[in-house]
Amino acid sequence: MFSNRFNRWTVAAIALLGTAIAVVPGAVLAQTPDHPADTAAQFPTRNDLKSLTTSGSYLAARHASVERDAASAAAFYRSALRSDPKNNELLDRAFISSVADGDIDEAVKLAERILTIDKTNRVARLVVGVHDLKLKKYATAQSNINQSIRGPITDLVATLLSGWAAYGAGDAKGGVATIDKLAGPEWYPLFKDLHAGMILELAGKEKDAGTRFERAYKLDDSMLRVTEAYARWLSRNKDSAAATTVYQAFDKKLARHPLIVEGLRDTKAGKKLPPLVDSAQAGAAEALYGIGATLTRRGGEDLALVYLQLSLYLQPSHPLALLSLADLYESVKRPQMAIKVYERVPSSSPLKRNAQIQLAIDLDSADRTDEAIKILKGVTTEDAKDLEAIMALGNIERGRKRFGDCGATYSQGIEVLTPGADKANSVWYYYRGICEERSKQWAKAEADMKKALELQPDQPHVLNYLGYSWIDQGVNLDEGMKMIKRAVEQRPDDGYIVDSLGWAYYRIGNYEEAVKNLERAIDLKPEDPTINDHLGDAYWRVGRTLEAKFQWSHARDLKPEPDDLPKIEAKIANGLTEDNSNSSAAQAEKKKDDGKGG
Repeated sequence: MFSNRFNRWTVAAIALLGTAIAVVPGAVLAQTPDHPADTAAQFPTRNDLKSLTTSGSYLAARHASVERDAASAAAFYRSALRSDPKNNELLDRAFISSVADGDIDEAVKLAERILTIDKTNRVARLVVGVHDLKLKKYATAQSNINQSIRGPITDLVATLLSGWAAYGAGDAKGGVATIDKLAGPEWYPLFKDLHAGMILELAGKEKDAGTRFERAYKLDDSMLRVTEAYARWLSRNKDSAAATTVYQAFDKKLARHPLIVEGLRDTKAGKKLPPLVDSAQAGAAEALYGIGATLTRRGGEDLALVYLQLSLYLQPSHPLALLSLADLYESVKRPQMAIKVYERVPSSSPLKRNAQIQLAIDLDSADRTDEAIKILKGVTTEDAKDLEAIMALGNIERGRKRFGDCGATYSQGIEVLTPGADKANSVWYYYRGICEERSKQWAKAEADMKKALELQPDQPHVLNYLGYSWIDQGVNLDEGMKMIKRAVEQRPDDGYIVDSLGWAYYRIGNYEEAVKNLERAIDLKPEDPTINDHLGDAYWRVGRTLEAKFQWSHARDLKPEPDDLPKIEAKIANGLTEDNSNSSAAQAEKKKDDGKGG
């Protein structure tokens, strides 16, 4: 039997090729030799890959690349390359996929082959140069890195790496001079001063290092690594109070960052903190991480992936590089890959807690909810006041319709909220109200919704939820309708809220207005089965029976909830009868649990 994933690859390859691909015999559930510990993914074995044709391997690799599955793409490209070793395109693609997968040792072998064909290949030069730097072959590292220059970002990366290679070779002065020679965009000086300072610091030139750190800090006092480097230097060369002041200034801009919290704790205790990096390899890893993380935030995912993987090759446990890589995978909708990265964050790192929270969110998205909840309960057991972890746990329980559990979880958070009329607290009462309403505790839910509106009077989702709930119960009809209209005024393009207004009109018997608003909701959310079902009901009430059956049929085809499907099918067959007239209302109630409205 074949794995589902491998079937998708081969089917996609057949569709692209237009001809049959050789069938892979046997199970393909084993891991690749490069991923012996990867039990979550299902990769073809070497023997399986040998059974594929060259074109089959190539097309399967292309499909894996589109899916951003670098490990599988690399395995397939290397398989194709073994069949056609002189194919330069396959060689280049196998190389890039190996780098993206973080298999740098394999990438280096392929890069060396590329450089025998094309000595000017800049990415191959960079990878080989980083490999040399890791092995402390500093002269050859500089030679290769210096040949990888080609543009503003790659120029900066190569120059910083070259500077660190020079330091590793014992020439700190030359390394700093190399960095200082680089001219370019206005954002260069920040990185130049930071890395020149770190090199000078390790070379024992503390005064000169402090000058560079202070300069970088004045350029941007909101950059985490600049703040850390400067504060650490101050703790050793000035006094703990000065270092504490720098940490506190950052904390005011971004409260409670784990690394800043740790720095504050240590400097307040009078500790002298070590430099941010302790070797040429760590410095180079820091350079690659810094640029990679910046690119991730600015949409340069492909190049960021290369830099982050090279950073982790030099320093496998760099927690910030790991978090940035996982964040990158999340941004391209690859939570399974993010999960593996979060699991690598060292337990000793102050960032482990952040990694655990994000790991749990990704586990839940991968339908591994019990594991996610176990992790978050562990985090909240360690710190019962960790509001971020409590919120994440409540959101997962709410999303999985565990309404009794999520109500208790949000209550745990509410107990430790800072007292006062902080509008940010509104969401806690809103979410708890949803859980209570869905647990049929309406009195508690209504009180929480009102509290949420007291803290944030015009919050559209709360207005929508409370207003709809009143109308659905046949109470406070005028006020409920006003609330929903206020929500729509604020969010006129939110299909769920517009649907609530249409369905509210339906519930009070104003079917013409219901049709008008539900048609608009369909324009905004055409693929939502509940909204299509609502519009079908409204059409039926105004005598547009053919259109009603069309909408119900469309709702059926959009994969509604399993409990709703037979009710929709009954309406398609028999129209709206007394037996099924409340089915859409039931669906509307179910739809509330995501916090998006009726």
